[in-house]
Parts: sequence; C-alpha cells; structure tokens
Amino acid sequence: DLEDKYKEIDGVVKVISANDLIGTTIPQEMLPSEVTKQYKKGNSELMLVTFKDSTIAIDAIDEMRTLTSEEVVKIGGMSASTLDTSIVAESEIITYVLVAVALVLLVLMISLDSYVVPFLLLGNIGLAILYNMGTNVFIGEISYITKAIAAVLQLGVTTDFSIFLYHKYEQAKEKVKTNNEAMTLAIGDTLVSIAGSSLTTIAGFLALCTMQLTLGFDIGVVMAKGVFIGVLSTITIFPAFLLVFDKVVFKTKHNPLIPSFNTIKGFVVKHYKIILVVALVIAYPAFYGNNHVKSYYNLTKDLPQDLKSCVANSKLSDDFDLVASQVILVNKDLKDNDLNKMVDEIEKIDSINLVLSPSQLSNLGIPDEMIPSDVKDIFESDRYKMIFVNSTNEIATDELNKVIDQIEKVIKKYDKNAIMAGEGPCMKDLVNIADEDFKNVSIASIGIIFIIMLFVLKSISLPILLVSGIELAIFINMAISYYTGDVLPFVASIVIGTIQLGATIDYAILLTTKYLENRSSGLEKIPAMDHAISTSASSIFVSGMSFFAATFGVGMISKLNMIGSLCNLMSRGALISMMIVICVIPAILLVFDKVIICTTVGLKKLNVKGEC
Repeated sequence: DLEDKYKEIDGVVKVISANDLIGTTIPQEMLPSEVTKQYKKGNSELMLVTFKDSTIAIDAIDEMRTLTSEEVVKIGGMSASTLDTSIVAESEIITYVLVAVALVLLVLMISLDSYVVPFLLLGNIGLAILYNMGTNVFIGEISYITKAIAAVLQLGVTTDFSIFLYHKYEQAKEKVKTNNEAMTLAIGDTLVSIAGSSLTTIAGFLALCTMQLTLGFDIGVVMAKGVFIGVLSTITIFPAFLLVFDKVVFKTKHNPLIPSFNTIKGFVVKHYKIILVVALVIAYPAFYGNNHVKSYYNLTKDLPQDLKSCVANSKLSDDFDLVASQVILVNKDLKDNDLNKMVDEIEKIDSINLVLSPSQLSNLGIPDEMIPSDVKDIFESDRYKMIFVNSTNEIATDELNKVIDQIEKVIKKYDKNAIMAGEGPCMKDLVNIADEDFKNVSIASIGIIFIIMLFVLKSISLPILLVSGIELAIFINMAISYYTGDVLPFVASIVIGTIQLGATIDYAILLTTKYLENRSSGLEKIPAMDHAISTSASSIFVSGMSFFAATFGVGMISKLNMIGSLCNLMSRGALISMMIVICVIPAILLVFDKVIICTTVGLKKLNVKGEC
C-alpha cells in the first residue's frame, strides 16, 4: 500500500522493496544471500525510491514524509539531507537577521552621534535588502546558502555607505543655509567617494561567477546586485529619511563612544619600518597556513544529528552498511558472462561489501520470466544495464576516491563508455572542481579589483601595494584556521578570500585617498599619514566593526556548519583587515612613498628631489 502511495507522488519514478522480489513469485531461499542480508535487519526493511531529478526529489520526499510518521518510515540519502538542510536554513534566517541587526545597532549606537540615526540607517538598509531579495525572483531560484547569508552579508558590506552620507550631510549643514542644499552637496560628495569602494566590492562578488559550481554564480550575482541596490538606496531613500527626521536627529545627539586612535596613530607613524618588517615576517607562516588549511566536502556529516535524514542515514550505515553507494551503467548489449567477470573484479576491491547486477539472479537459476518487470526496469533500460555497488568507506575521503579510481579501471576495461554515478564519484569530481574554482576565483577577484583600482587611484603601484596588504589579512585569517586545527567546508575556502578582499579593500582605499590628498597639498609624508589616520581611522573602525557585528552573531548561533564557518571567517576577516589597514597599510605607504609619487598621476609634481 505504501509503495502504491509513493508511486502516485509527482516526481517519483520507481519504488522497489523486497516484497517485489519475494512476494509469491520467488521463494526467499532462492535469493542470493548478499541480497537477503541487505534488505532486512531485525524489524527494518529497505525500500528503494528513484526520482526524475534532484529538484523534484526534494519536494517528493517532503510529501512522502507526510504519509507516515518518522517512527514507521525513515528516509535517507542525499536528497533527504538537502531537504533537511534547507529546512534548518529557512527556519534560522529570521534569527540570523535579528541577531545581526541587534549587534550592528549596538555598534552604530556607540559610534554615531545620534540615537535615532542608527534606526534610520538600518531601516534604509532593510529596504535595500528587501528589494535585493525580492528581485531574486528574476533569477528563478537561489540556493539555501545564499538565501541564508545574503541579508546578513549585505548589511555588513553596505552599512558604511550610509554612514558616509550621514557624516557628509552633517559637514555640509555647516556650510549652507538649508537642509536641502546640504543634502544636495552630501549626495554628490558621497556618490563620488563611494563609487570606487562599491565598484571593488561588486567586482569581488562578481568574481565568484567564474566558479564552475553554480553556487558561486548564485552568491556572486545576488550580492553584487545587493551592493548596487545598497548604493542606490543610500543616495535616495536614506537622504529622505534624514531630511524628514532631521529635527529628531538633532534632539537625540550625543558624543560618540568610539575609542581614540591617537595612541595607535602615534605608534604606527613612529615605528612604521618595524611594523612593515614584522608584517613581512608574519607573511610566510600566514601564506603557508593559507595554503595548507584543510577542507571537507561531505557537507551532510556536520549536520545536526537529530535531523530526520541524519537519523535515517545513520540507520542505513549501522544496520545495513550502506555508506557510499554507487551506480554503474554499462551498455545493454554487454554479455552476461563479461558482466559477471566485471562484478567479480569489483567485489575483490577493498571496502566493497555489496555488488548487485541483473545477471546474478539468472545465474542462480531464477528464470527471467519470474523476475518482476519493476525489478527488470530498475536494472535495465533500453540503453543500459545497471550495477549497484556499495563501499564501507565514508563519502568524500581519499580512501573512497581510491576505490572509485579502481572501479573506473575495471568497468572501462569491459565497456569504455561505462558511466559511474552516485555520491562518491560526485564528491570526487567536486574536489577537482573546487581546487580549480579556488584558483580561478582568486585570480579573477585580484585581477578585476586591480584594474578598477588602477583607474580609481590612477596609479600603477598602489593597486599592487594595497591588494598585497589585504591579501596578507586574508592569509592570516585562513592561517588561523590551519594552526588551530579547524577543518573548513570547501565552499568557505573558495569564497572567503574574494568576499574579504572585495568588502575590505575600500578601507585601504579610504586611507590611501586621504594620504594622497595630504601629500598633494604639500605635506611631508609623516604629517600626511598622521592626518590621514586621524581622519579615516574612525570610519574604518565603524565599517569594520559593522561587518564584524553582522556576521559574528550568525557564526555563533548557526546550526549549519557551512554557514557558521563562513560567517566566522568573515567576522574574523573584518577585524584582521581593519587592523592591517590601520597599522600595516600606513607602513607600506610610508616606505614606498617615493615609488607611489613616481607612479601616480598628479603626484609627480612633488618630484621627490628629482628622483622620478
């Protein structure tokens, strides 16, 4: 009865259980022992369900669960795990946003000079996030990972745009008579100032689109769109908020509580050469740790073990030894004799504990006409014969990958066009794809951001120096995971560098722009840097702390290790980038001052003692 109900569900192709084999047609004792020991253990029996595709499978499994209780039927497999993961992510999204908003609000309350502005600022960003997530309908579908972190990430990387506008507005009010005139000046100054930083952030996210894994395109497009919408809302919606609530903002003024950077500034300017030497010394262990941090690819392993799919998968593993199941497809015309030889060779491979093929039943004397058509359809199609192979090795391990390589050699010997599918081969391919994606994304993000900075800063040397500084921050961030023994989900290893580079390079651009302005006005390099740090450190601090606050809480509370790890890396990366920009970037600019002047448009007039 349950089989019949499952078959009626949209997307279900086949439903096979032991009853289809033994029924009244074939005596149970005639079945091979390797089959009977696999379909029943104690009070548990196995049922195999196949689906049209993975997307339909998730909806179908959801419907299958409604037909019976978890005590009666447990459903395992990759699709069931994906369904549970998406359910957890969906259920936590609101919590992520609330925690992120609360922590960012705390940072803004401390750092801004009004108790009302933080609420106006978050209201503006909230609308921008709503518009961004709403326009995802034109993409068609996005992954649960993107949906879970997009709002938090957009909050973290676009908050500084609104802060910048507010500060410009306050400054402009001292120069002109009316608020409207002040806002006009503020919008113009803000648009010019954040154009470069927003472009680098957008470019960083778009670099993710170079990934072969569609998750990269997913996150890249959604977040690039989110930053663009964030800029638009900053120069349209937020100005309206400030103008409407101007009197309330004025009445709730208070002194900001952010720390003074005079001590840090004095130390950096005085000891910049030592700081650069220390940074160079740290660079090698950071580079080594970055290149050797370990990643894992079995994303279902770190799911909460009380999830329905995890309980089912554990049952399959413990009771039936079904851990890594592969499906082999060979040409239908392959003779049974050759098929049996292939099966014999596969069975001899270490860790293989089950091999099922259509030839085994006939070899045991069971007439072909006695085998139910549903069973035949599972094992044979108009093009292929199917062999089911199970290994006791864990998914996404070196041991299983070696087994898969061995199976590939065997099946190709009998059928050069044979196909092997399943979680094992999929994860093996994923490892290779991820390695290539990491290289492509790194090169693309650095290349695109370098070109943008080339035009924004009008310098050949500055893009190299500033990107090197932020890359050092990225290496330190990843190296911490290596030296603490953390194993990261592979997605985090691929995308974190690009996100951190795109989101925090504008800290370095802000400091550098201030420094260049001071040098252009005739100040010597030490006074120029002193003034640059004084005028930009607080903005960098607020931006970095906002990014940290938006991601830190999510990293702490998420039940999903992939999302938790990604947010932990982003929050830690924000702090490291902030420290590098305030301490190391000034040292780099001071040491390479002559090179910068000689390679930057508009600064050659300084003509450092005729050395250019």
